[in-house]
Amino acid sequence: MKKVEFFKHNLSSRDIANLEKAARGLFLSTGDLVTQFEKNFAKYMDAKYALGVTSCTAALHLALLALDIGPGDEVITTPLSFIATSNAIEYVGARPVFIDVEPKTGNMNAAKIEAAITKRTRAILPVHLYGQMCDMKTIAAIARKHKLSVIEDAAHAIESTRDGIQPGKLSDAACFSFYATKNLTSGEGGALTTNNKKLAERVRMLRQHGMSTTAADRYTKKYRHYDMLELGFKYNMYNLQAALLIDQLARLNVNLKKRAALVARYEKAFAKNPKITRITQLSETIAKTRSAHHLYTILVPKSRRDTVMHKLQDKNIGVAVNFRPIHKMSYYKNKYGTQSFPIAEDIGAHTISLPLYPRLTAAEQSYVIACVNEAV
Repeated sequence: MKKVEFFKHNLSSRDIANLEKAARGLFLSTGDLVTQFEKNFAKYMDAKYALGVTSCTAALHLALLALDIGPGDEVITTPLSFIATSNAIEYVGARPVFIDVEPKTGNMNAAKIEAAITKRTRAILPVHLYGQMCDMKTIAAIARKHKLSVIEDAAHAIESTRDGIQPGKLSDAACFSFYATKNLTSGEGGALTTNNKKLAERVRMLRQHGMSTTAADRYTKKYRHYDMLELGFKYNMYNLQAALLIDQLARLNVNLKKRAALVARYEKAFAKNPKITRITQLSETIAKTRSAHHLYTILVPKSRRDTVMHKLQDKNIGVAVNFRPIHKMSYYKNKYGTQSFPIAEDIGAHTISLPLYPRLTAAEQSYVIACVNEAV
């Protein structure tokens, strides 16, 4: 069989036509299409404000800055995520304080948060891993008790709910990714949602050099001199990205049904294999809960994980590791010394992510299933 890719984007001919139309327009950078996408995305997330940025990393960085988190502060987060989560904390001069994760989901273990709180703690930064949300009710209650901010890394979780609650409903801000592999993609890109007007206004200013007005504002409205209010960044989304996102957003729930069907087939196929451990699907036990099904991850024997991956690659199947624990990375070991988070380390040593995307065919998935069962 020809290669079964680990991911494929789901751009339609209309998405491409929208991109071409935007490329022929006047504003290639931040303009009317970004404004339209932000309006649509805020509605989808049931948020008052949505701000398009260049990446989820940028969104996290801006959220931390807008909440005045900086040198000497601590932010409690998870070691089982992509490095961007903790890197954003490093960018503002704060320290990421890791706590271990739940063994069945890989998500931050909320029961371990309070033991990690010190007089320097300013925020909690949960990551909704693989598309399943953390226990935000508990996390938000702890934050209120200790007067801490909450920033959600929802890079995997646009479509997710838990207890009927979407990302951003119980936090100061939620941050999203539109990277090439994500359920909603513009190649690169991200967004921040919030219900806090002051935070939204500061993020809007910081994402574009700390300026009081944008180039589009100065061109399309009556000219007024701009001011630089703070040292900001070049993090603004541009029209070409928004052009790819607007129609995809409208199709997101349709594509999610396809992802859910693929996950259900994987689950059934691997249920009786004793060598494969599956991540718990929270929707089976928690009411009003939905996974975004961003990644489908299995756990195989640690001693065979890399061998299994190589066998699958030899069979022309794309696979990945999501994730290696952050505290094991050289930068973090060198800066903070040896740390131990056994569950995160265990998951990181056993995990393999398999192909999962709406364009994955039944024949391709059957081939993947057969090869996995054979390889383990």
